[in-house]
Parts: sequence; C-alpha cells; structure tokens
Amino acid sequence: MDSAMIAEQISNLMSLLVSWAPKLIGAILVLIIGLWIIGRLMGVIQKAMEKSGLDRDVVPFLTSLISVLFKIMLLISVAGMVGIETTAFVGLLAAGGLAIGMALQGTLGHFASGVLILIFKPYRVGDLVDVQGVVGTVREIQVFNTIIDSLENKKVIIPNGIATSGIMTNLSATDHLRVDLNIAMPYEEDFDKVQKIVKDALRNTPHVLDTPEPVVEIEKFDAHNVLLAVRPFAKCEHYWDVYFGSYKNVKAALGKANIKVAYPKRELVGDKTAALN
Repeated sequence: MDSAMIAEQISNLMSLLVSWAPKLIGAILVLIIGLWIIGRLMGVIQKAMEKSGLDRDVVPFLTSLISVLFKIMLLISVAGMVGIETTAFVGLLAAGGLAIGMALQGTLGHFASGVLILIFKPYRVGDLVDVQGVVGTVREIQVFNTIIDSLENKKVIIPNGIATSGIMTNLSATDHLRVDLNIAMPYEEDFDKVQKIVKDALRNTPHVLDTPEPVVEIEKFDAHNVLLAVRPFAKCEHYWDVYFGSYKNVKAALGKANIKVAYPKRELVGDKTAALN
C-alpha cells in the first residue's frame, strides 16, 4: 500500500470520527446525566409512595421495577442519538431479552416468586420469620430477593424463589409466642415446691405475659434428673428478653431456695467409679 492510499484511509477515518464525535459525546453525556436524573427521580418517587400510604412491602418492589423501565427507555433514546434505528434497537433488545430469559430462567422465577409474595403475603416487612433456616426480621422485599436482618445482626439475602420453595415460618403471624425452656430438677426435690418457685420467678420476669399463663410441668424422667418443661409466653418483639430473663430469674430463685440444678455426680468406690443420681 503506497503512501497516497494510507493518507486517504487516514483522511476517511478522521472524517468519520469528526462526523460521529458530536453524536458519541452527546450520547455519553445524555447517558450519564440521564442515570443521575433517574437516581434522583427514584428517590422522589419512593418517598411519594411511602407518604401515600402504599403498602411498605410493595414500595421497594415497584421502585426497582420502575428504575429498570426508566433505564431501558434511556438506553433506547441514547441509541437513537448515535444513529441506531429505534425499531431495530427494540427488536435487538427483544431478541436479547429472549436469550437472556432462557439463560436466566431461575432469575425470572425469583421475580415471579416476588410477585407471589406481595400478593399472598406469607410474610411482610417487619415480620419475624424463619426462612430456609434463617431466623430474623424482614427488612425488604425486592424484585428478586428478600432481605432479612438475622438475629446475629447479619444481612441475609435470600432469592425469592428459594424463600418460597421450602417451609416458611412467620413468627409474627400471632400476637404472642411460646418460649420453650427446660430445667433439670433433682429427684429428691418436691415437684410442687419447685413448680411454685419457677412460676413465681417467671411472673417477676419482664415481658412474660400473664395470659396465656406460664406452664411448668414434668416433661420426662432422665437418668440423673427430672426434666421440667417451662413454657412462658411473650410478644414477638420480647422473645429473647423473656428467653434469657427467665433463665436468669429461675436460676436466682432456685439458688435462693437452696435448690441445686441437677447434674450427674460420681464417687469412687474402691477401684471403680459409680454414677449416682
């Protein structure tokens, strides 16, 4: 290739760049500014939906969905600025969407599950739930995921399809929960006496409900003790306060009454070790 042809190619390339540069720069600026405007606009829309009294479960879902639609419209506009036929671009998006949909069937399933959660409401934002073994408070229901703040103060992201594919326990479905505790009582102690001490300790525990009344009964006889079922009731938000507070107060009350918690005792008899109750 001689120098004249090279110069001609460079000239053509420069002409092409000069003709396309304003369009490309304009399109990039529109894309950047458009994304910024969409971000600000979504903040305003979200606040407006919250103030309107719209169900707080629906707000994050609709916000995410509207944001995606706005961004698709922005991309179509930018494509038109650089000379891409809008109809062709929409067709390309449709074909790409079909291909992506085939590849992301699981993701679309999570979307459908999110819609079902919002319609049938097995749980709502703020509920205490047990989903796939994760116990915590529902912070947000998004288009594809449910966000849960676990009891360990961890942010757990569960895809909606997985959340709805197993057993879900909504601990906030009723106004109170039963707190299951167990206490080991020595065989030599009088049950009626211990029962009264434990019930009095539960009544003095903050947030334990008077109705239903706490239950203290014999659950079973172990090798070394009598296992007592201790069942106070509490509001959902006070579950762990009652759980730990009950154990603390019962331990103090039993100690004050000189009743020891049962445990296996061993003594040496000759050369052998014998276990005693």
